[in-house]
Amino acid sequence: MQAEDDTQARHADKMRKKQAAQAKIMATKTQEKGLLIVHTGKGKGKTSAALGMVVRAIGHGMKVGVVQFVKGAMTTGEKTVFDAFPEQVEFKQMGEGFTWDTQDRARDVAAARTAWDEVRRMVADPAYHMVLADELNIVLRYDYLPLDEVLAVLTARDAMKHVIVTGRNAPDALIDAADLVTDMTMVKHPFRSGVKAQAGIEF
Repeated sequence: MQAEDDTQARHADKMRKKQAAQAKIMATKTQEKGLLIVHTGKGKGKTSAALGMVVRAIGHGMKVGVVQFVKGAMTTGEKTVFDAFPEQVEFKQMGEGFTWDTQDRARDVAAARTAWDEVRRMVADPAYHMVLADELNIVLRYDYLPLDEVLAVLTARDAMKHVIVTGRNAPDALIDAADLVTDMTMVKHPFRSGVKAQAGIEF
């Protein structure tokens, strides 16, 4: 019993010190601003993590714009959910599938431009607290949109507006401009074992 009491006492003392150190750090974090957030990397979960932020924003009563650059006609679980919040979420699937599906560069460039125009509109509109440009990194990688133009719009946004950009191969200039960057690393994926994309997991 005494040994357990000693262990608890040491644990409580250690946690008190950690609590005090954490409180000291938190006291220095006083700035509030809109963030430019980038989810990139080869691992799964970039869009899923971004949509989780959209859910959080809904919970705080925020209005969010979501534009998907690649996903198009495919029915997804997330769109069904967000359609239940029409006053808070404008969800636009504006892609036509992956570039290897269309095999038409001019068509892909035109689709990217149309989707980007929607992102620009949402970023400029003060009614939106958050804008998600899903898979924007893919169209930037294929030079479907000028990177300089994209960066100019994103960096000139309202000081309190959050913008999330997802997709593999985020350009270095976007990473440099971002406030928060997460690189998803793939450790293991069922697709490599012959498992197809599944409802509730991939879409």
